[in-house]
Amino acid sequence: MRWVLGAVAVLALAYAFELGLLVYAMLVLLGVLAVSRVMTREWIDRLEVDRECSRLQCAQGDKVAVLVHLHNTSRWLSIGWLLVEDSIPREALTQRPPRIELDGRRTALLQLGPQGRDSLRYQVRFLMRGYYQLGPVLLESGDFFGLHRRFRIETRPQFVLVTPRVIPLAGFEIASRRPLGEVRLAHRLFEDPTRISGVREYQPGDPLRRVHWKASARTGVLHSKQYEASSVVGVTLVLDFHSDEYPAREEPNRSELAVTSVASLANAVCLLGRQVGLVTNARDAADRIREEGYTGEFRTRTLARQVAEGTGRSDRLRPVIVPTRRGPEQFTRIQETLARAELTDGLTLAQLLVEAASQLPRNATVVAVVPAASEQTALALGGLVRRGYTVVAIHVLPDEQTNHVDASRLLAAGVEVLPLPDEAALATLCAAVALR
Repeated sequence: MRWVLGAVAVLALAYAFELGLLVYAMLVLLGVLAVSRVMTREWIDRLEVDRECSRLQCAQGDKVAVLVHLHNTSRWLSIGWLLVEDSIPREALTQRPPRIELDGRRTALLQLGPQGRDSLRYQVRFLMRGYYQLGPVLLESGDFFGLHRRFRIETRPQFVLVTPRVIPLAGFEIASRRPLGEVRLAHRLFEDPTRISGVREYQPGDPLRRVHWKASARTGVLHSKQYEASSVVGVTLVLDFHSDEYPAREEPNRSELAVTSVASLANAVCLLGRQVGLVTNARDAADRIREEGYTGEFRTRTLARQVAEGTGRSDRLRPVIVPTRRGPEQFTRIQETLARAELTDGLTLAQLLVEAASQLPRNATVVAVVPAASEQTALALGGLVRRGYTVVAIHVLPDEQTNHVDASRLLAAGVEVLPLPDEAALATLCAAVALR
């Protein structure tokens, strides 16, 4: 716009003073400005972009192939130059150690003829679990004189879910004094309708579903089924993911070890057919993902890049809960939830246990995976013990200075403590308890 205003002003002065050569030069300049502006807009508007990912869910360490297709839909106009960049999470690349690795080109300078096609091909290797955004595509084009430039964002981003690693555990008796299995009750308050212990004569008030029709037909007298009194015991995993408990100097090692330990424990319990659940104060990455604003035209590359890389904010102060149940799909739910878990400064562990108190079944052992045990944490876990829960705390990556203090606080609150110094110790963590 400044070039146009300047050219118009000079043209007016040249016309007033009858400077014919300058008038001609200004008219040519205005014509070039008009043509270059139209050409630039046509180049960027006639472009179609599409992205393909080989898969949207993978395991830690896997590679995902990404293919970005570009098509000039104009039948007569060539695109002189086009700078294409497929956005990726910059923090995942710059973090040490990096969370992802790239192989191939995700940025290219192209020239497309009428109905021309081209593509970008690259692979992303995911070194750590997470919820990663691939895209959108940032386009830049302009005229050959550098007078006009246009920036555009195309395609909605795609999100790849990378599940955490699962380590096989040697042993499964994590609940110290309470086994992971069925507990025979001394008082027959609850009955398991899947386990028949015998048959007795029908008594007034027995529901029809208790009638044993085969025995009744054989004897000619109504008989009712008797069920064993049992309660299914499992584990409710509690993960403390408050950012204050994870010092920057130990990241991402401590948080990744905590997630790996929770995933491994959940897998071991599910393989036994027991109930398992998850309660955490982590932020769910899916809550902060923006779904709008990824298409449009911008006048500066900085603004376009900010919009392309922006992922919104999450002010969630509610716990993330996978209810304690059993079933083949339960571990999948927990694993996907852990993949999206991010550190947050929202709820502390003590606040989390207050919010999720109604979601903690009494017939399941509470296993708290904690990076540190402050006085508030120890009091909160001790409160569960006083209410009749069996509580075990797994202390992740403890150092010599804090291990003794944290363990003393937890033991004083009646909570059993299992130190987890590294990933190698995870495989034998449960076996150590089982052999007691």
